[in-house]
Amino acid sequence: MRRVLAYAVHLLTASGIVVSGLIVAAIWSGNYRNAFLLMIVAVLIDAGDGPLARWVGVGEVCPEIDGRKLDDVVDYLNYTFLPVMLLCHAHWLPEPVWGWAALPLLTSLFGFAHTGAKEDQAGFFRGFPSYWNIVVFYIAIGLHRFGTGPVLALVATLSILTIVPIYMVYPNRAPRWKGWFIGGGIAWLGTLLVLLVQYPTVSTTWLAISLIYPAFYVISSLYLWYNRTGGQINER
Repeated sequence: MRRVLAYAVHLLTASGIVVSGLIVAAIWSGNYRNAFLLMIVAVLIDAGDGPLARWVGVGEVCPEIDGRKLDDVVDYLNYTFLPVMLLCHAHWLPEPVWGWAALPLLTSLFGFAHTGAKEDQAGFFRGFPSYWNIVVFYIAIGLHRFGTGPVLALVATLSILTIVPIYMVYPNRAPRWKGWFIGGGIAWLGTLLVLLVQYPTVSTTWLAISLIYPAFYVISSLYLWYNRTGGQINER
């Protein structure tokens, strides 16, 4: 029974690739609202499969399937490649669009491949954790209106931060304030759904409210990382 449950968890993780196909179809048809809704579905799958995998103990009862590798493949597609594809399809980057798009694609690839990409026990990601689905969403609802220059500046900055040795909290494994990270994330998801209903013209009030949790996440992550290292930057 545990093996059946373990394979069910792996199947849940793998189902993210089906969502990927639906995201591609939505992007190609120009239906960005549906694309972002499907990206939220992908996030919910990713948020749920980890705790289930630890509860079942998939590594022990199903060692022939590398769940971490499976998860990374699906996450790279849904968190990086497809959001960047949407960014290019919408022409929110300057020309050559795919040339600039190579920045997040390459740095995220190396970020995922780094042996210290996730410190599960400590509760941190190394570098900007390739949340390009969120970045592109905020570009879609506001930043792109200011032209391709600010978009490129943001994309380039976060691409660099993906491979530098800073650490951001892994919400499901947060070393402190786990309830705030998870509860705040759920409330924040609600604000994103409100913005998606309003898209493409969103309320500035709801936009401002939606930025509270990302600000909390970044500031708290840097604070916890600083305290963990005693103010010394980890060079790994």
